[in-house]
Formats: sequence, C-alpha cells, structure tokens
Amino acid sequence: MDNKLKIILIGIIFSAIFISPISGADWTMFQENVEHTGFIQEAGNFVSNIWIFNMESPIKGSPALKDSIMYIAGENGILRAIDMSTGNQEWEYGLKGNVVTSPVISGDYLYIGTKEGIMYSYNIKDKKLSWEYAVTEPIESTATVSNDIIYFGANNGKLFALKNNSEKQWEKYLGGNIKSSPTVVNNTIYVGSSSGTIYALNTNDGSQKWNYTTGDEVVASPAYYDDQMYIGSLDGNIYSINATNGELVWQYSLGDKVYSSASLDTRNNNLFIGSDSNNLTCLDLRDGTFKWSFKTGSEVRSTAATYNDYVVFGSNDGTGYVLNKYTGNTELTYNPGTYLFNSPISSSPVVYGQSLFFAGEDGFIYGLDGDKLETPASVFAYYTAIVVIVVLAILIIVISRIKKSR
Repeated sequence: MDNKLKIILIGIIFSAIFISPISGADWTMFQENVEHTGFIQEAGNFVSNIWIFNMESPIKGSPALKDSIMYIAGENGILRAIDMSTGNQEWEYGLKGNVVTSPVISGDYLYIGTKEGIMYSYNIKDKKLSWEYAVTEPIESTATVSNDIIYFGANNGKLFALKNNSEKQWEKYLGGNIKSSPTVVNNTIYVGSSSGTIYALNTNDGSQKWNYTTGDEVVASPAYYDDQMYIGSLDGNIYSINATNGELVWQYSLGDKVYSSASLDTRNNNLFIGSDSNNLTCLDLRDGTFKWSFKTGSEVRSTAATYNDYVVFGSNDGTGYVLNKYTGNTELTYNPGTYLFNSPISSSPVVYGQSLFFAGEDGFIYGLDGDKLETPASVFAYYTAIVVIVVLAILIIVISRIKKSR
C-alpha cells in the first residue's frame, strides 16, 4: 500500500471518529445538546426491540441516555436505569421527594433535582449516592453540566453553580421561579425566569451580560445555534435573540402559551416548537418564516426530537406523533391509552439510533422501532376490550328487556 493511500485511509478513519455521533457520549443537558435534538447514535451491537416499562408513577421529566441505558425518574422520586434493548430494569434508587426534572449525565455521575429542593449526584458506575445539595425551594429546572460545573435553577429565584464535589461556586438571584433549564455556550449561561425575563450570565461568577423581557413567564429551555438563542414564553411567542448582545432578531406568535422548548434541525434551517394552541409548528430558524403546523387534540408541551427525516413529539391528548419533518405529514401515531384511558405525554421523547422512547403521565415508558415504525401493544387495550364487552352486554340486556316488555 503506497503512502498516499495510507494517508487517505487514516483521514477516513479520523473523520469517522470525530464527525460521527458517539454512542457513549454524555447527556449533559436537557434533550442532550444545545439544539435539543434529543438524539444520539446507537452502539453498533445494539439490538432494537419494542417494549413497555411500568414506572408505577406519572412521568413528567424526560430520559437521559448513555451506553445503551436509559435513566429516568418518575414523579414519585424513584430513579431507574433501564436497558434500552430489552426494557428490563438494571437498578433503581429512591430519591427524597417528587421529581419533574430530567437527569443529566457527565462521566460516571448523574445529576437530578427534586421538588423538595435537593440536587443529587449519583454514581451510575458504582450505583451509590455521591452527594446531595439542599436549596430552600423546589427544583423544577433540569441541570446542565459544563466544564465540570453543574448549573440549575430553583423556585427561590436563584441560579446555582456547583462544582462536581458539591461545593458551591456561586449563586445568582434572578427573581421569580427558575424552572427553565440553563443552556451554556461560550462561557455564557442562557436561562429564563417566571418573571418573564431571559438572562445571559457569565459562567465564572453569574454576573449579567444582558437580559430580555417578554410578556409573560419563561419556563422553556433556550436552544442555541449560530449566535442566536431561541426560546418561547407563556405570552404565546417564540423569540430569536442575538446571543451576544440580547437584541431581538425575530419573534413569531404561536397563538397560545409556550411551555415547549424549541428543537432545531440546523441542516434544514427548521425550528420545531409546541404550544397550547395544540400545534407543533415548524418555522425557518433564520427569520421565523412559517413552514407548516400540525394540529393535535390537546396542548403540546413536550419538546420534539429529530432523527433521519422525522420529527417526534408527544401531546397532552395522550398520543405520540412521528411526522415528516419537511412536510408535517403523519408517519405514525401511537395512542397507548386507546383513547378511553388517555394520559398526557408532556415528557419529551428521545431517540437512540432507530429506537424511539416516549414516557407518559400514565406511568409507562414505551419503546418503539423508529425504522419500521412499529409499536408495542398497549397495556390499556385489555381494559378497553373489557369496557367494550361490558357496554355491549348492558346494551344487549336493555334491548332484550325492552323486547320482552312489548
């Protein structure tokens, strides 16, 4: 083999290593990255299966994925590790208090906050609690880890920065409740407050760089791309803000409150955002131009995930949706409650290669095949069949008695 060919092969190998997504990558923030795609590439030996797992408690937070394992906590505070190929539980740990946040992972450590105001660090390798840090109010803000610092907000209006040994680096009072998950880019923290204000803070000390005021509470997490920050407000608007100086680039009215965080498909300049107008809306992230919207049966408060040509999200109508991301046309709908037993899907779906995962307020996690678009049989189908049989039996009895009375 000549030297030129060797150089070409080495270049291809390095490109594959550094350009391709790495299955063992950490999940250090809400929906995995600053674009909120909720996607990582699966390991080469991963076998996809469809399955259902009972968390025995409503699920409002979203999963974190690492090394073929899903980490997620139910509202009852039980943190679980689940094998994504089989749906079998690996281990569980009981946190003190209710949980509505999502776990994040950096190295061997998982971080998650509770409504009792405790931030936990759990060693997922040794399966032991590392430390806990108490604040005075509930934590409904999913943490973000950057350069070994854990950033999160609390309902006392403060944003906290902790070192990975639980030592507090700083805290910053912003006002309102900080339910927004921080996004960290280029030594700047972007976060929203229920005071209606969006902040840009210095990672070193929490000092303010700029702020922008919206017309209502901001509970969503900021998405980021190419020096623009994207975030919705309960005033019904999605805002694109210059990340450097805090000036408005564009805004678009979605017609009702926005709890959902924006998800960005930067290759195609798509921004996906849900709202209480029951829609998932696709905008051009460059200027806010409307592309399409898809109407569901209730509020869309989950953040969409993207993979291949699809965008995936849940609705409070109890249905998980897979749409063509270019047209908004339906590719798959999955209603595990079979309409009679619907529960909201406010948790944001995640994607591991070709496997899709929805978590519902019915307490179940659903593993779907995103390649073949196959779904598991609903556990509620049995109960629906019983209801139908009972109703039919009652109708038969009533009709029989009416006939006899004649």
